[in-house]
Amino acid sequence: MNPLDLSFQAFLESAPDAIVVVNREGTIVGINALTEEMFGYRRDEIIGQRVELLVPDRFRAQHNGDRARYSQAPRTRPMGLDRELWGRRKSGQEFLVQISLSPIETASGTLVTSIIRDVTTQRAAEARFRALLESAPDGIVVVDATGTIVIVNSQTERLFNYTREELIGHPIEMLVPQRYRGAHVGDRDAYTADPKLRPMGAGRALTGLTKEGIEFPVEISLSPLVTDQGRLVMSIIRDITERRRAEEIIQTSLREKEALLKEIHHRVKNNLQVTSSLLRLQAAAIGDERVRAMFEETENRIRSMALVHEKLYQSTNLSRIDFGDYIRTLGELLFRGSAIDPDNVVLEVGGAKIFLSIETAVPCGLIVNELLSNSLKHAFPDGRRGTISVRLRDEPDGQVGVDVRDDGIGLPRALEIERTETLGLRLVAGLVQQIDGKLTIERGESGAAFSMVFPAERGK
Repeated sequence: MNPLDLSFQAFLESAPDAIVVVNREGTIVGINALTEEMFGYRRDEIIGQRVELLVPDRFRAQHNGDRARYSQAPRTRPMGLDRELWGRRKSGQEFLVQISLSPIETASGTLVTSIIRDVTTQRAAEARFRALLESAPDGIVVVDATGTIVIVNSQTERLFNYTREELIGHPIEMLVPQRYRGAHVGDRDAYTADPKLRPMGAGRALTGLTKEGIEFPVEISLSPLVTDQGRLVMSIIRDITERRRAEEIIQTSLREKEALLKEIHHRVKNNLQVTSSLLRLQAAAIGDERVRAMFEETENRIRSMALVHEKLYQSTNLSRIDFGDYIRTLGELLFRGSAIDPDNVVLEVGGAKIFLSIETAVPCGLIVNELLSNSLKHAFPDGRRGTISVRLRDEPDGQVGVDVRDDGIGLPRALEIERTETLGLRLVAGLVQQIDGKLTIERGESGAAFSMVFPAERGK
């Protein structure tokens, strides 16, 4: 046969892979420069030689048979399906190759072009990838764009109790319970349209299905893979049965503790209310007005503490209470127990929504109780009209501000809260110190204002 014409040789040289052209007898009649580079032979050392020159010795006899069979029915196809193919360089070094065969009809007969690619690096990467998959603690399933399983690891076999052969080539939906399969196909198509690394089914409970039909909770992360075979999707699947079981135990325990805490708050509230009622009954039997007033003040303080426990008992969150709501209820109780005409004096509660723990709410509640009681008793004599306001502030660095202000007759300018003879104001000073707070007092004829700032949580 004459050498290959120049136009065909130019086509061979433009190819990105090594190309070897042989005749029906297996003699090499054409190569490109990449073949010389890949196998280490000069062109004149290859042309005219049998193609088995490029095949390791141990495979040559088999290669002869394969070539003869291909010559009887030549067609375009990959060579050596499901087998590793090896090439041999002039130096004797063997390397992994991928080969595609294609017949060409010429005037001199049928020729066969072999497109040869060195896949040593690719196979090494694949081996590392498979080793990584096998070493992973979770099940890993790789699917193609149609949702067909192409790769699984051993953990997947153990997780779903299928063999590798039973999984590869089948749709991923075989691992999903029947009732979710329709939705899963839609979710899979949506992910394929916009693939990115993310957890699957965020906010939803995901379920896997074993070969025996047993369902179990799973956690899945999805990751796109770009390969020569197109875009694939890798699913990392974790069995979270034990975690769910532990969560259920914890939730059950939390519900039991929550019920116990509610019962404790309920009982403390009841006991404080009983104490308050006893003080009220005792006060009613006391003739001395001054002593009776002391009993009533003590009753109000106990009632303010009982109210904290009542609010916690009614709350869905046993660790904190809405302090604004607490003050409104406390104000209503104090107004009902005072001699003030509710048409003359109004209580206003506003500002930020502040939540306090029981450790802070009890002393802070007692402080507000004393300040409101003081205003009700002293700020509005002789039916004077006015307003008592409580404003809550959310301060920087985890601090909380509470302002109690009235527009009554005001405080004496000479009043020093730390040295006052009044138990209530001495109690306020001590409690402010207890919650690591700072208290500022405004006094004058236009009313009185108490402003305190303290950490929202104790110890901060």
